[in-house]
Amino acid sequence: TAGARRVLTMTLHVPQAVGFFSVPVDHLNALNVLARHFRERDLTNAVVVSPDFGNAKPATQFARLLGVPVAAGTKQRVADDRVVIETIVGDVAGKQIIIMDDEIATAGSIVELLARLRERGAGRVAIACTHGLFTGPAIARLGAQPDVDEIVATDTVPLAPDKRLPHMRTLSIAPLLAEAIRRIHEGESVSSLFEYT
Repeated sequence: TAGARRVLTMTLHVPQAVGFFSVPVDHLNALNVLARHFRERDLTNAVVVSPDFGNAKPATQFARLLGVPVAAGTKQRVADDRVVIETIVGDVAGKQIIIMDDEIATAGSIVELLARLRERGAGRVAIACTHGLFTGPAIARLGAQPDVDEIVATDTVPLAPDKRLPHMRTLSIAPLLAEAIRRIHEGESVSSLFEYT
């Protein structure tokens, strides 16, 4: 209505929302940006874990980029602010864990997943997400997790100074957005930015 002729968006929580636009939509994701960060470390004993099967596809793509296996929690939402993860499908015992989610809001799912991972003898944990919202009790919850070595999010959402923990890292998606805009302007493929071979 305002005159936009094309939309660039990053990791929609519900990808089907693209279908509600009457203009072309390029739905970008930050998996390559996040993977580049984690490739700098030894991943021989690592596994990517998704909190639920709804995020299993991007978690699988992320795991493929890192060359590691994937596991997933069986999450059920019992209230707006409460989830239950009954079990984890996949081998996590003694593994270095990289939890991958599209966004972290209150961190309820992450804390529940961490409890199940501990029960199954998982090792140290890193957490990665595209959108670090960190609302309500999220920072207190995440700060109280002794086995979390790192929390990595992109800069899609500005992170206020009072929401920063010492082991948080923020990765810029500006180069990705710039390259997508350049490709659109030059008539080149945007989707080829996200080929996971």
